Amino acid sequence: MSNLDELDEYEAELELQLKREYTAVFSLFRYCVLTQDSTYLCNKLDLNYVPQQSYPFFHLRMEDVWVWDKNRPTRMIPRAEIYTSSDVTVEELRGEGEEPKLTAEALAEKIGESLSSDDD
Repeated sequence: MSNLDELDEYEAELELQLKREYTAVFSLFRYCVLTQDSTYLCNKLDLNYVPQQSYPFFHLRMEDVWVWDKNRPTRMIPRAEIYTSSDVTVEELRGEGEEPKLTAEALAEKIGESLSSDDD
């Protein structure tokens, strides 16, 4: 197997892990935010539209954020701010006051990790 094949296989495995994690954590969040550069899941969102003469400008503040990025060591971050002049799509995944029905144990099982402390 060539180095390029190994790299392609590695990239494909990272992408598959990312998709599995996204599927597992999706129900934990209230909003899905799509920008030109990335996809975010978050529980608190403040979106401000700032009109400009030649283009729209958006400022997004998010809390309790999951970022779609296979190269990050951790995709969960406490806060994120985005400034963009491109399209922003916001989907509300559940209403205010609705709590997710997923426990930490169920989440770990969904993404294939163990929460047990039996690490030897």
